[in-house]
Amino acid sequence: MAETSTGRGLPRAATSIVPNEVERFAALAGDWWDPDGASAMLHKLNPVRLAYIRDQVDRHWSLDEHGFKPLEGRTALDVGCGAGLLAEPLARLGAVVTAVDAAPELIEAARSHAAGQGLDVDYRATTLEAVEGHFDLITAMEVIEHVAEPAEFVHSIARRLAPGGLAILSTPNATGWSRLMMITLGEGLGQIPRGTHDFDKFIAPETMKQLLAHAGLSCIDVEGIAWSPTRGLHLSDDMRLNYLVTATRAD
Repeated sequence: MAETSTGRGLPRAATSIVPNEVERFAALAGDWWDPDGASAMLHKLNPVRLAYIRDQVDRHWSLDEHGFKPLEGRTALDVGCGAGLLAEPLARLGAVVTAVDAAPELIEAARSHAAGQGLDVDYRATTLEAVEGHFDLITAMEVIEHVAEPAEFVHSIARRLAPGGLAILSTPNATGWSRLMMITLGEGLGQIPRGTHDFDKFIAPETMKQLLAHAGLSCIDVEGIAWSPTRGLHLSDDMRLNYLVTATRAD
């Protein structure tokens, strides 16, 4: 697969990075770790995503749900890691974590924050396509809706998933409800930075399952992330807003 440039000095496969998306998220690096800053919604999403990941990890590897380091001895790759909101908890759960993002500004912020926490995360300002090796756990949270070619992105994940490993992704659903909540209200009222989402890139669960299958992955679980005035963001059977999907290698 031929490589081109992102315009930021990074090589990329032509089907992966969208340069203006990289620029948009790079601009948020300064306050990424501020729970009340521009990335506040990601801070609210993170505990929900972590609860789901922990449950899937425990189920898949038949682990003690009360154990402190369920990922000890396993490798994890966090794709589109931003400044490390998910990579750091994965490291705390015992994983040897590699985390990649195409924005050098975000990687710099991630390294600085991890150092302050005494955490060892292998942060790389690069693309998924440039990563070599295989990983027991691959996560890509709120990333696939920002790439140029979702099918090739999923194939790239599949090529790096170790036998017996887990791939876990999250993304907005392609519904009128998600458009209303995430774009009309979320971005319109300033809860999410304006321009973050393009509704035409939202992916329905059935389409996601097809993408996974075409890449040689088997979908083993899908769960929604819903919102209510009393509970905020939470795991739910309601997938209209957002959802998480877990897959394994089909072979």
